[in-house]
Order: sequence, then structure tokens, then C-alpha cells
Amino acid sequence: MEGKTVGKRGLRFQVGELLEAPDFHERLDLWTRWPPKKVINPLLSFMYSLDPVLQGRAVTAIGVVMNKMADENMEQARDIMRRLMWNLNDESGCSGWGSGEAMGEIMARHGGLAGEYHRILASYISHEGNHLGNDLLERGVLWGLGRLAQKRPELVQRSVEDLVLYLKSQDPHHRGLACRVLSHLQSPSAVPALKELLKDEEIIPVFHEGKVEHHRIGDLARMALN
Repeated sequence: MEGKTVGKRGLRFQVGELLEAPDFHERLDLWTRWPPKKVINPLLSFMYSLDPVLQGRAVTAIGVVMNKMADENMEQARDIMRRLMWNLNDESGCSGWGSGEAMGEIMARHGGLAGEYHRILASYISHEGNHLGNDLLERGVLWGLGRLAQKRPELVQRSVEDLVLYLKSQDPHHRGLACRVLSHLQSPSAVPALKELLKDEEIIPVFHEGKVEHHRIGDLARMALN
């Protein structure tokens, strides 16, 4: 894979094949065999896929590639983080699709980038910060914060108050994904709002380890309480 010279179309085809492979999650090490600068742009293009499995896998692979990139060239990695942030900016003209997820995945994998950018990701769900005001993009940020909290919960702890507000959202994805973040934080102040969701029968899709799982929100709330 790493020894061949291929055009942009050929490389994108190879990237797509790997993303669609049945054993995708078991072969994540393959992404480290390409030079990060070479493969990151094709991966970013798959981040916009409307297929939730393909998009989720692209986000996972971006995290793996960015972990290597940051170790080899931190400024290059910062440029990609800034691009993801720009995508979420109203002035960018971009959809922002997948950017919140990618930021969370990257920071879950690389401590240096997490230290620099975790407050920015958290600010997108804070009314005192850079609140996005876009339900779809906020879902992505909540997923990203959940991924970050899974690996580095101390960096998300200050977002508990904002997350509790999302537990009361009319959007079931917001409620469920906020439960998922809080399941890694174990915050007493979130307990009352979580208990109110135990009988919530709405079911939402959640990307996890290479596939999409479907969870009842009441079950996600129960996991957060345990």
C-alpha cells in the first residue's frame, strides 16, 4: 500500500475500499502505513458521507492518521484542526458535517492536541462560548465530546452543566448523546436529569467501533447513572 505511486483518484479508491472492509476495526494499524499528509485529504472527503458507517469509519481513520501526523509534525496537525474548526464557523460556507466528530476522535487519540483544543470543542455546546445553534452539528460535537470523555474525562468535566441542558433537549439525539458523554464523567449534578430520562423510549443510532448501534435513550441514561 505505502510503496505504490497512485493518482488522487486511485488513492481515494483505496481509502474507500479500506473504509468499507468488513474487518475495518481490526485493521486500524494499516492507516499508519501511509504518509499522513498524503492520506488525510481523501479521508476528510469521506467525512461528508451520508452513510453513517462510512462517515464514522472515516472519522476513526482520521484520528489514527492525525495521531501519527501530530507526532511527526505538530504544526501540520494544527493546520488540520484549524480546518475542522473553520468548517464549523458560520462564515466558512461549509456544512461542518463530521468536523465535531473528527475533532473529538483526534483528541481522544493524541494528548497534545487534546490539551490545545478541548476547550474549543466544548465551547460549541456552551451558550457562553461558541454555541453552534445547529442541531445536526451539535450532534456531532456531542459525539466528539463523548469520544474524548471516554479517553480523557478530566478534559470534559467542565462541560457537565451544558450537557445537563442537552438532556432536556427536544432532539432525542441530543438527549442520548449527552447521556453517552456523562456516562464517562459520573457527575452528581447530572443525576436528577438523568433519572428523568430512564423511561425515555426514543431510540437513536450511535456509531461505535466501526458500526452503528441503536440504543434506547432510557438505557443510555441508566448507563450514565451506573
